[in-house]
Amino acid sequence: MRKFASVVLLAAAFGGIAPLAQAERLKDLATIAGVRQNQLSGYGIVVGLDGTGDQTSQTPFTVQSIRAMLQQKGVNLPAGTQLQLKNVAAVMVTTSLPAFAQPGQTLDITVSSIGNAKSLRGGTLLMAPLHGADGQVYAMAQGNLVVGGVGVQAQGGGAQVQVNHLAVGRISAGATVERAVASNLGENNQIRLELKETDFATAARVVEAVNDQFGPGIATALDGRVVRVRTPSSSDQRVAFLGMLEQIDVNQPLASAKVIMNARTGSVVMNRAVMLDNCAISHGNLSITIGSDTQVSQPNALAGGQTVVTQNQSVEIKKEPGQMINVKGGASLSEVVKAMNSIGTTPQDLLAILQALKAAGSLRAELEII
Repeated sequence: MRKFASVVLLAAAFGGIAPLAQAERLKDLATIAGVRQNQLSGYGIVVGLDGTGDQTSQTPFTVQSIRAMLQQKGVNLPAGTQLQLKNVAAVMVTTSLPAFAQPGQTLDITVSSIGNAKSLRGGTLLMAPLHGADGQVYAMAQGNLVVGGVGVQAQGGGAQVQVNHLAVGRISAGATVERAVASNLGENNQIRLELKETDFATAARVVEAVNDQFGPGIATALDGRVVRVRTPSSSDQRVAFLGMLEQIDVNQPLASAKVIMNARTGSVVMNRAVMLDNCAISHGNLSITIGSDTQVSQPNALAGGQTVVTQNQSVEIKKEPGQMINVKGGASLSEVVKAMNSIGTTPQDLLAILQALKAAGSLRAELEII
């Protein structure tokens, strides 16, 4: 009994240290194993361009595609024929096959030039098969492209104006599903919830929330990322059950302290869990300016001298007074930001200061540089 009471007190103490964050829906925290999109891609030909297609002398694959297409249509070109095409472009077609998509449904597709076409505006994509990772054809694509841009070029003058990107277009409902992907959802009357981020506390609270809603033993945590949930046997009851399951609110624990720094842009993002121990921060700037002035000495007309060019160098050193602030232990994010702003730190300075704080052991957060 004493051991059980100690565990309860310890749990209460941790609960006081780490307050709950705002509840989130389960569908925003986890995905259902097997319910996913599948990437499709294919090679195709866009025709009907207004002289903005591939330069066929530099893109031989476009000519080969046209020859193969014409042969399939019963058109045989004489041997040695050199095709000079301006209205044709080779493209790649990409899309995503949603979960449970059935034959006959349509998909939006993106068409991207892989040659040197200037624009795909006004073009028509000829029938192109879209393959999955297994090499099987899952959809067929065809249609008229919509390109969200425009390009204008002066004849012979060299001036040109282009708005947006002209080498990529989109076709709404441009592909038709031809093959469905088999799904084992609900196999053995169970599903697996996969958390988007590994967290043992979140997994435990998902199990608690599901069992509170549907009864004990319905959900079981397998590890810090996967939760197994028992489902009804019939398909209609399973769908209704999953719909209610996704709407369950889960109280997330306080996230781990983390600081993300982008060394290229100087961006620094911290979550609210970032804390500091007692520390002192000093900040100062030293700037050195080196200038050069050119002076010309010109003699009189009858003096017989020569013009002399001289360079006057100037060096200026400016050092701003250093500042030091004292940050008390347990400072929160708002206090950290306020302290940094008080000494006039720039984003690049903040990068160096945070790295120094982490090295000194004062920064209670994981430091990640991207």
